[in-house]
Amino acid sequence: MNKQRGGTSQKWYTIDLHLHTIGSSDYQQPDVTFLDILKRAEARGLDMIAFTDHNTVVGYRRMMEEVQQLRLLADLNRILPEEQTRLREYERLLKKIVVLPGFEFTATFGFHILGIFAPEKPLREIEHILLGLNIPADHLDEGSVTVGASSDVLSAYKAIHDAGGIAIAAHANSTNGVAMRGFPFGGQTKIAYTQDLNLHALEVTDLELRSGRSTASFFSGTKPEYPRRMHCIQGSDAHRLDGDATRKKNLGVGDRPTEVLLSEPTFNALLGLFESNDFARTRPGRAKTGEPEFDFIRAAREEGSNIIQEFHEQMTVRGGKLYAVISDVCAFANTNGGTLYIGIAPDATTPIVGIASAQQAVKQLEQEISARISPPLSCTVDVHQTEGKSILRVLVPRGENAPYAVDESKIYIREEMETSLAVRDEIVNLVLRGQTLGLQPVAPDVIRQPVALAAKAPAEPASGVDRPRPPRTGVEIVSVSERDGQKYYTLKDLRNGSEVSNVTVKSARRLWHYAITKHAELPTDVKRSVGEWRGNLGVLRRYKHGANERFDLVQLDSESPRFYFGVTEDGIDGEWRALLGLDE
Repeated sequence: MNKQRGGTSQKWYTIDLHLHTIGSSDYQQPDVTFLDILKRAEARGLDMIAFTDHNTVVGYRRMMEEVQQLRLLADLNRILPEEQTRLREYERLLKKIVVLPGFEFTATFGFHILGIFAPEKPLREIEHILLGLNIPADHLDEGSVTVGASSDVLSAYKAIHDAGGIAIAAHANSTNGVAMRGFPFGGQTKIAYTQDLNLHALEVTDLELRSGRSTASFFSGTKPEYPRRMHCIQGSDAHRLDGDATRKKNLGVGDRPTEVLLSEPTFNALLGLFESNDFARTRPGRAKTGEPEFDFIRAAREEGSNIIQEFHEQMTVRGGKLYAVISDVCAFANTNGGTLYIGIAPDATTPIVGIASAQQAVKQLEQEISARISPPLSCTVDVHQTEGKSILRVLVPRGENAPYAVDESKIYIREEMETSLAVRDEIVNLVLRGQTLGLQPVAPDVIRQPVALAAKAPAEPASGVDRPRPPRTGVEIVSVSERDGQKYYTLKDLRNGSEVSNVTVKSARRLWHYAITKHAELPTDVKRSVGEWRGNLGVLRRYKHGANERFDLVQLDSESPRFYFGVTEDGIDGEWRALLGLDE
């Protein structure tokens, strides 16, 4: 299916960016030729592949040397009939399938990183990258997973990125992956390994899993410590031509492909996709013909509204519906960026209305964003079809010049599922964020955290202290004071740790008002009134907010109880999840 994006025709192409060859020492079928791999790729309908042998480009080099040798024999008129047949097959397949050079680097602690490059990239330059990452020169052609003391993950990302390549964390959620569960390294390290600005994408093994438990959903930008949304793809990691019938996880060429929406199947187009904030241009490849096409709008609707996603049925001036859209754009730019869908309600049971005269609506919305939001903000507005209806999609980046304002004076921020006017303390934080951006780049010897994207992750409890960290979403009432008969509250945004002072019941926005009201209703003896406890953690209330469940929680410590209101599942981990009966 072809798509029109901004006047450019784009098409879905099928890719597998993680293929091994006989250039890897652990390749399972040593008699397989490079031509066999290309033929299998053709049979599986692949348009683009990458040879990613372990810590080497020897497989790709040997294939190209074989092709060049055959061409030389043909030019000298010394080629044998069987060699001529092989050359014709090579040239036919290499015109049909784009083959990219690359490697699978083994970083310290055994983490695997894919580095993928343009076909024009000299292989000696790619080998120079590997040498710079401490792959021994005498091991450069071995294709071995074990290479001794190599470089760290972040150095690998940077070296690949700086050389113009695509850096992908290989099988990130599985063995030797940077997001692998159960590996004994700290939260700050895991954040850096999956959010680093030199990293282009995560390769995952559960891309087809459509639930809140998938790796892609974890890195969707809704988690407080992981605010940078990551492109997620899948690959076969094939060490053989065909899948192993006795071990289903031992895949063959093209057994776990990804489909990408590109203007053309080239390295530069692929790199542009991974550098964009359009996350609807990747989807799991369909292993069987006849499988339904993945509808990303339907999937988004099933997820519902959240901190980076919102829905509007209409954008008419009457009734303030257009203003609601513009204020959401402003709020996303001031928070984590996000996506708006117009012509569709968030409730998946509500019939889709759609947008009439969609192209005219695109122009109108682009003009409104340009005229009403300052400083200038570059958004993408395009049209998509779902269930026979035209839907507008607005891609909003996280702005680099915050704070952004509507009509020069109204500054909005996003708080979970709601857009609200920012108060003084929040505006100050936005200004400071803009100043922080101007201080980049960070020194190369410092772990490169996404400081332009994330709130600082909380410090983990000191060793031996049994004190679970607070939730990471919702609000906490830090203190209450009274002046002239009026109560003033200090509230903490648990997502980013910022505090807002002098909040009153009248000035409080929706979640704050809810927290203040519920806090006033708390009994004196909280311990006895709460029915659900796990150690010093308790549940005050569970309730539904839209399609999502929220929680009011309490934490007892040696000083005084701490109360958390409007907590979402994204902000809960560790003992909190056990208390609430949520899967890890």
